[in-house]
Formats: sequence, structure tokens, C-alpha cells
Amino acid sequence: MEAGRETETYSEMATTLAQFPPPPIDNIYPEAVTEGVDGFQSVPWSYVYALGRVEPRFASMSVEKEFAQATGRAPTDGLTDRQALHEVLIQRENRYLARMMCWVLCIEGLDTYVLRPRDPPDLDLLIQSVRPMPQLGDIDVVIGIRGPVAPPEMCNGLTVPIVGVDHLYSFARDELIRAIPRPDKVKADQFAAVASEVLDRILLLADNAGATDPHRALNYLAVRYPAIYARTAEAFAQNCALTAVEARQSDLSGVRNVVEVIFSYTNRQTDFVDRSSVRVDVTEEFPFLVTKLAPYVER
Repeated sequence: MEAGRETETYSEMATTLAQFPPPPIDNIYPEAVTEGVDGFQSVPWSYVYALGRVEPRFASMSVEKEFAQATGRAPTDGLTDRQALHEVLIQRENRYLARMMCWVLCIEGLDTYVLRPRDPPDLDLLIQSVRPMPQLGDIDVVIGIRGPVAPPEMCNGLTVPIVGVDHLYSFARDELIRAIPRPDKVKADQFAAVASEVLDRILLLADNAGATDPHRALNYLAVRYPAIYARTAEAFAQNCALTAVEARQSDLSGVRNVVEVIFSYTNRQTDFVDRSSVRVDVTEEFPFLVTKLAPYVER
């Protein structure tokens, strides 16, 4: 996890980054240009920073049958169906099957995006996301660019937006929580409960598909900024409850697009509300910290 950038360097960094245009998206689904699918060039696009689960699907019946034949040739005795799927996909000779699979990001159990690596070697990232023994708390972080809606023939009738993946990394929920630096005054089991609740609050925000600026900022903070967990643990120790998490456009936005995320803590006895805020720059594909978590003053 990263602590982010120092505030003093933000203005200089913003000036430098403003010189670079957004990356092209014509390699998310090149067939859409030549075949006229969805009028690709006219389709609005956006950055994506999403938390979910990557699932491989069969794009067609022929791919499913071919996969069954490859499974029959593989040493899968005693393996579960999921372990057998993993065993077949990781074999180099079956890479053609991995290319022909439909890779779907599911968020809160809903099929949300069809994933296509923008650089072909990054197919390995998708293959590695297939866990032989998946757990309920597994999380995949997908960073990329959302393009047009997938045509029905691309993924066996599934019509959701295509995301050109630039980066993907996977971890178990427990791994993330263990990686968060724990404040000295908070016991390990207590802090694990705090971190779990904060993560759940962010993941369960309505319609968080990681495509809007506020949701990209929230998802970035959830996996890259440990201070929000430490602050919440401190609030719980003071008999306060986490009552709201709000993300909105910051007054600092101008040339750069900055989102301010406000955490509200309400005292359980007095109902006094204490707020802390952090600012995240979401102008480009990779969000980064503008100002660290600090007391929030209503303007």
C-alpha cells in the first residue's frame, strides 16, 4: 500500500501531467472499428478503477467443447472443477484457449465488464486471477479504460461495457487487511474488524462500478491508503461510529480533476459529528493522493 504523494509537490506534478493527452483506446476492441460495431470512435470512454472478481467464461459453444478436450488431456485426477480449470489455463500449450475465453469482471455478483488486455502479454494477469481455491473475500483490482458495449457474439450474448485492461492485481481480503499498518494502540483483532468494516462500506456504496471519478477515488483509497483505516480505528476507540463516506468534486479542481472524500464519525453518546477528509487526483488513469487525511472544515 502507498501513502501517496506529498502535498508540496502537487502543483509541479499537475503542471507536468497536463502536457500529456489521454491514451488512445482503439486497441480495446479493434474489430469494432473495422466491423462497425457500436460506432467505436464515437463511443464515449472513461477510466476505470474497479474492485471485483474476474471470472473466465466460454465465449461460445465451440470454445467450451475445445476446452473440454484439453481438460481430457490434462492431469486432472482428483481435482475440483475449479482446480481443473486453473490447471488447463496455466499450461502454455493452452494459451490459445485463454485468448478465446471471455473474461468478465463481476462486482457484487453482477457481470459488469468484459475485460480485454491492452497489451497481449498481459493476458497472463487474467490467467493468474483464476484461483484454484477461490475464497469469498478474494478481490481483483482492474485499472483500465472503458470503451463500447460488447456485441452479443463476443461473449456468448453478454452485453456489458468492454474495459481495456492496463493493470490488474489480485489478493485475498485477509491479505489486504494484514498488509494495512496497525496503530500501536489498537489490538490486532480489533483493527482487523475495523479494516473489514471500512472496506465493506466502500465496496457496498451504491453502483460502485469504479467508472465515475468519486468511485475511482474511493476504490483507490480502499486499497492504497492505510490512513483511512487507522483514523476509523481511532474514532471507534473514542466511542464514535462511521456514519457517512462522501466523495465529491473538490474546490481545488481546475486544470486537474480532484475529488474530496469525507469520512464522518458521530459520537454514540453526544451525536457530535467529527469529519476528516482526503483529496485524490483522478485526472488520469492512475489516481494519486493530493492531500493527506486531515480534519475537515465545512466551507
